[in-house]
Amino acid sequence: MDRLTSMAVFIKAVDLGSFAATAEALDLSGPMVGKHVRFLEQRLGVRLLNRTTRRQNLTDFGRAYYERCRVILAEAEAADALAADQLSEPRGKLRVTMPVHFGRRCVAPILLELARRYPALELDLSMNDRFADLAEDDYDLAIRTGELEDKPGLIARRVARQRMIVCASPSYLDRHGMPQRLEDLGSHAAIIYRRSGGVRPWLFPQGDQPPIEVMPSGRLRLDDLDAIADAAVTGMGLAWLPSWLVRDRLQAGTLLQLLPEQPEFPYDCYALWLQTPHLPLKVRLAVDALAAALPKVMD
Repeated sequence: MDRLTSMAVFIKAVDLGSFAATAEALDLSGPMVGKHVRFLEQRLGVRLLNRTTRRQNLTDFGRAYYERCRVILAEAEAADALAADQLSEPRGKLRVTMPVHFGRRCVAPILLELARRYPALELDLSMNDRFADLAEDDYDLAIRTGELEDKPGLIARRVARQRMIVCASPSYLDRHGMPQRLEDLGSHAAIIYRRSGGVRPWLFPQGDQPPIEVMPSGRLRLDDLDAIADAAVTGMGLAWLPSWLVRDRLQAGTLLQLLPEQPEFPYDCYALWLQTPHLPLKVRLAVDALAAALPKVMD
């Protein structure tokens, strides 16, 4: 007899609680269900079920074997699904949560192109700086930047890096002078990014050593990166922002990059999903598309 088939019958018998119910569910005869279970017991040399005319109970070994069989069959199904994925197209709803500006400027165009290529794929995109719970909020994928919390059951893949730069407007620099060193930043007004009530330091790489931290100070605190860039353009202070966000302003000359000789801090960008024996095709293709296209967008 086929061992995987017998495992599947055994699992169903445990789940349904009787051979008769298992036979009906699997369209088998009652004796055939018993043969599958006995085949496993004879192969293992251990009893899996204690059966009477009224009830059946797992033995201690049977309980442990049942759990392992569930894992084995899930992996076998996942392996079979890989072949099916190669012959099919992504379909159904793909729910993705992402930061507002990074999502709108960088992530959404890539996913929209993916939807254009695959007409059976539906997109449900949420642009929100709140850290969503993938399981509770029923998202397939989350896009996040910066440091990640170590949460069990989550898989993370780095898909890009965004370079952080310090910038200011010509009008601000005319009034307050050009910072020449990192130490000078503390004497300047900063426009501070505040998320969830906290203020994070500006970070500057120094080779193999931990990055230098500069805690910004100023009277403006905003939780919107575009608003910070706009405030910097009007001469309200220095800003530490992703290069992709201020690229057009730098090219137009409304903002100037400061300390250009200083290495730019790379903030990692991640795609996160729930750990699963088989990653759905729609999720895998979305992650691959982001990993291929995002680095070009953020250069």
